[in-house]
Amino acid sequence: MCGIVGWIDWENDLTSQTSTLKQIADTLCHRGPDAQGEWLSRHAALAHRRLEVIDPANGGQPMLYQVGQRTYALTYNGELYNFRELKRELETRGYRFRTQSDTEVLLAAYAEWGEDCVQHFNGIFAFGLWDEQRQQLLLARDHLGVKPLYYAQRGNTILFGSELKALLAHPLIKAEVDVRGLVELFAFRHTPGSAIYRDIHELRPAHKAVCNHNGMRISRYWSLHSEPHTDDLPTTAEHIRTLLRDIVKRQLIADVPVVAMLSGGLDSSGLTALAAAEFKQEGKQLHTYSIDYVDSAQHFQGSSIRPSLDAPWVQRVSDYAGTMHHTVTVDTPELIENMLVPLHAYDLPGVGQGWASLYLLFKRMKQDAKVALSGESADEVFGGYPWFHSEAAFNAQTFPWMAEMATTRGSRHSRSLMAWLAPDVAQKVNPLEYMNQQYRSAIAEVPRLDGEGAREARMREIFYLNLTYFLPMLLDRKDLMSMATGFEVRVPFCDYRLVEYVWNIPWEMKTTGNIEKGILREALTGILPDDARKRKKSAYPTSQNPTYVNAVRDWTLEIVNDANAPAQSLMNTQVVRAVAEGKVPGLPDEATAFLCERVIQTNEWLKDYHVTLSV
Repeated sequence: MCGIVGWIDWENDLTSQTSTLKQIADTLCHRGPDAQGEWLSRHAALAHRRLEVIDPANGGQPMLYQVGQRTYALTYNGELYNFRELKRELETRGYRFRTQSDTEVLLAAYAEWGEDCVQHFNGIFAFGLWDEQRQQLLLARDHLGVKPLYYAQRGNTILFGSELKALLAHPLIKAEVDVRGLVELFAFRHTPGSAIYRDIHELRPAHKAVCNHNGMRISRYWSLHSEPHTDDLPTTAEHIRTLLRDIVKRQLIADVPVVAMLSGGLDSSGLTALAAAEFKQEGKQLHTYSIDYVDSAQHFQGSSIRPSLDAPWVQRVSDYAGTMHHTVTVDTPELIENMLVPLHAYDLPGVGQGWASLYLLFKRMKQDAKVALSGESADEVFGGYPWFHSEAAFNAQTFPWMAEMATTRGSRHSRSLMAWLAPDVAQKVNPLEYMNQQYRSAIAEVPRLDGEGAREARMREIFYLNLTYFLPMLLDRKDLMSMATGFEVRVPFCDYRLVEYVWNIPWEMKTTGNIEKGILREALTGILPDDARKRKKSAYPTSQNPTYVNAVRDWTLEIVNDANAPAQSLMNTQVVRAVAEGKVPGLPDEATAFLCERVIQTNEWLKDYHVTLSV
């Protein structure tokens, strides 16, 4: 895993721009603390900041590859889990390799198949590949969008990078946000392809872009296809089990230590058990890690989304799988101290403690390893969230998680999450029509199955919305918080082969046993103990300690009372003060903390990034 940067200019000579290129790339040193490199030609400048995982000695980048008179240069972030098979195939076609890295395999794949090389990849990746003879750039991003890739065009110049900060460091790019950006930031979050800042874009998952002096051509290289599912229940469960074993085995490949995240929930527990079995075959013990909070048992209040504490289940699965477990316990002072880490990782206001606590977990894990497995995307792939099982969300003509929020938390609570904005700003940001427009666009993309019943068709829509609009937020969080500490996290449930197969499993079979993710539970029979396998889903834990809510309230009041605070231009001071002083009857602590976190991070964002707002 790494940080990548590229600067293409078809009109000007870039060979003298080494200093500027290094300054831009150095904004990503946290992503790649182990090595660095730059490569410049007349019209292309590529840079790389490396986290050494595969072939540390020989996998440096940007990597050059020559075939005859052709020269290719690559800056690449990610892992190809099938690089060994690809290497063998390419060797039969006459290619010879000087390294053991997947980077060289990617370059040879391009030499053989051109831009269609992405059709051959199984992995997580974002890369920029410059074809010197053609004077052409290929950008590509993995199937589910595990690795980020942003780009911007300014005249004859194209810039790209792993994070927004790399683009914002270039003299041509300004931190400008218009009304649409504010809608995305404060009300929607976010449309695929949007990057909030004006005229900066995110390359969508499963897309590639071919750029030359004639312009940019963006196309989709992979998509889900709807077709009848013909396997019976036992065959389906066995196929999922077989896929997961293969996926985990592939994703354990590394030349550095690999560990696993373990929350005691179904997803991480299943991956842990499979990985631990692989480790045992090699005579090794898997190390696992979980997050907890000081006095969590004392302050825990069960809810529909967090029905039980994780700790007992973590221990149950660790004992069963035979892992060496580590619990990372954090307290309010650490959460407050690291409140702004998500902002500076994301280059946009984040969500607060849900991101900061994950950063603290990864920071501790990095002391022992460089790579971990995580269970992200299982809920989107298999249907684990409450809104998959809610009639209100099923019937609502909007994004299901928003319908679920309005139902479970009340429309008053939902509105309060926007009420902190000043009336004139809220009027311009008014998300309803924008949200409806995005919903209609998303629904229009859903791959339909002819003859499918109304209920199955609607469930297919809900799955598609989760995979394309909800999952990106979690993958961004995972990538940015892990890479902020130079740590790679792999997500086996994002393997496109698994996603393709599960996509067509009927809803009734997905919920076999009348429980969420029933088919996954069935597939993990014999891999997990039955009690852990049947544990009801519990969301990622957050601190319920009142000291945390009080701390963010106090910080928010400092901003409210500072007439020069940048956020004053956006916020409804009266509302924010009432929330921070605890004078909004019935507003849960969770909602209070969320709103205060948003004010704190927005204020710091406007100040640190010198944002120009056009509203």
